[in-house]
Amino acid sequence: VQLQASGGGLVQPGGSLRLSCAASGFTLDDYAIGWFRQAPGKEREGVSWLSSGDGSIYYADSVKGRFTISRDNSKNTGYLQMSSLKPEGTAVYYCAAQRIGSSSYEYWGQGTLVTVSS
Repeated sequence: VQLQASGGGLVQPGGSLRLSCAASGFTLDDYAIGWFRQAPGKEREGVSWLSSGDGSIYYADSVKGRFTISRDNSKNTGYLQMSSLKPEGTAVYYCAAQRIGSSSYEYWGQGTLVTVSS
């Protein structure tokens, strides 16, 4: 049972990346998906959240209008499309799965590094 985050890399300011969060050993459709990031020397912060079922979505103000969260249940995978990236977006990005009705995240991915720099 695991979540595998991938898709990070080096991108120039203004560029785009798509992060993936692949689940194995459980059905991601039964879980909400959360994306978090932790920049060097800073605390981890929530970036986006997508519910299971009704499609409710949350974006942090810092990414609203630039990031898009989605899921493909046929692939048991979640995504975070990031556009108009800024240098302050440099961080390790983590995905997590929250079981319906739970207040905590049950599974965490290992993190993928995104570096926004020219």
